[in-house]
Amino acid sequence: MTRWSPWPSPPEPTEHSAAWARLLLDRHGVVTRPTVLAEGLPGGFSGLYPVYGHLEETGQIRRGYFVEGLGGSQFALPGAVDRLRSETRSGVSILAATDPASPYGSIIPWPDTGDVRLAREAGAYVLLADGRLVGYLDKGRKGLSLFELGPETFGEISRALATVAGRHRRMTLLQVNGEPASTSSLAAPLGEWGFATAPRGLTYRG
Repeated sequence: MTRWSPWPSPPEPTEHSAAWARLLLDRHGVVTRPTVLAEGLPGGFSGLYPVYGHLEETGQIRRGYFVEGLGGSQFALPGAVDRLRSETRSGVSILAATDPASPYGSIIPWPDTGDVRLAREAGAYVLLADGRLVGYLDKGRKGLSLFELGPETFGEISRALATVAGRHRRMTLLQVNGEPASTSSLAAPLGEWGFATAPRGLTYRG
């Protein structure tokens, strides 16, 4: 017996834009023109602007200049604005290079790091200090590049790398800034966070 059921009609363009507008707010907290461009949405920022304007008029979101250097038309969830204003955390944090929370290679271009190739690749990680890129761990998690960091941060960097190694259960770091990891200035701090000397480099033992 054949059963028939109505095929759901495609959403209206306005509904489609509204759904994307809310999705980007949930994903990023603060939406800017570069944010939308990075997502590659048809219609771009201008297509979502009326939706954000309506949400602002009804008091559901806020409009302002929240993130310096990303244009004057910025929309944000109230909670995101409150978090930005109260954020006082400092130190080194690590994120997957493809994480939407990392703007590098997406909303803003990668900084000039000489011969080091930077890319938003699965498996790669970025090290951030107060939002500034200070390190890059390649997608094989074997080569680490550090930018403008002193020895006082090596403990935090080692902690962050141990966190990544714990996620993947096993990790062997071969190079730090192009030199053998086992003889680098990061070897001792990494040892305090579970890395041990191995034939090829420093292996995380947990």
